Amino acid sequence: MKRNADKFECRLRMVRFAQQHGVKPAARAFDTTPKTVRKWLVRYQQERLAGLNELPRIPLSCPHKIPPTLEQKIVRLRKQYPFMGAKRLQREHHLPCSHHAVGRVLKAYGLVKKRRKKHKKKKDLSTLKQHWKLFGQLSVDTKDLKDIVHYWPQMKALKLPNVQFTAREINSGAMFLGYANQKTAYNACLFIQTVLNHLKACGVKTEAMRIQTDNGSEFIGCYRQDRSRDGFETIVESEAFKARHKRIPPRAWSYNSDVETVHRTIEEEFFDLETFASVKDFHQRVAAYQAYYNLVRTNMNKKYQSPWQIIKNQWPEMKIDLVKLPPLMIDWIGPDYITKEEYAIRGDDLPWLP
Repeated sequence: MKRNADKFECRLRMVRFAQQHGVKPAARAFDTTPKTVRKWLVRYQQERLAGLNELPRIPLSCPHKIPPTLEQKIVRLRKQYPFMGAKRLQREHHLPCSHHAVGRVLKAYGLVKKRRKKHKKKKDLSTLKQHWKLFGQLSVDTKDLKDIVHYWPQMKALKLPNVQFTAREINSGAMFLGYANQKTAYNACLFIQTVLNHLKACGVKTEAMRIQTDNGSEFIGCYRQDRSRDGFETIVESEAFKARHKRIPPRAWSYNSDVETVHRTIEEEFFDLETFASVKDFHQRVAAYQAYYNLVRTNMNKKYQSPWQIIKNQWPEMKIDLVKLPPLMIDWIGPDYITKEEYAIRGDDLPWLP
């Protein structure tokens, strides 16, 4: 009977045969058991033709199904933190169910974003990078903030920065941020000089450290008469730091994937969600996020450790001040966050930030 394509027609003929000749003859004629014939005969007598349809095979009850209150909590958390996936929601909010159950709820409510499929799968280098020397390389890049829909109106109204300078350490994933209104070589030099001075003051050896950038004009500078570069490369390779400036090949953006990943993360977790009241409020909020990223936020590709945990495991005597450098507001000075142009107009009687 299971091999019959038209099961409904087969059941109807079997039931009619049983009504005329009995249950056991029908079982022998249709190569099945009397119990099966009796089941379909009873259903036919109770519901007529509708009783010969297949009933759902799903169980009437599911003991391990999550309660509706937990289901609504998952939906609420996902809408509040749209950048968090099933695993991260379950881990960070201590949900009493597996991440597979969280994923099923998100899918049922249409809260799963479809990712664009790539033609070629990237190589997973996270395991390899775990063996790199700690603070052996900093990847530095810039991010334009003008194309973030939620941030752009606030940027225009409050005169917030439109360029982000990012430096990320490869092994631990620790990041250092800077903000300015222009993507200039001066701002890039000031940013990397401050970051390297901070690392050196915390006991990190900058000698032979690689500072990797792309070939943007803010990083490669201009040629001098002796064909040497000025600006960014000069500061990095100066006697004060003795680091090495490493440039990636043209159009090889995957070389800077570590810092590009941070740009996507901070856009989804910070700029797409936060609303600011002033430049000072922006600085306080982005400083809080950077502290959260370096001290608390765990990374799945780094065995669910935060950058500070990785640094502390490899350098037990290192002080936490290493990852507590606040974001640099390159174009703003003074306690009231005035710009350099406003400072020049108002004179020199303003106090400086310590």
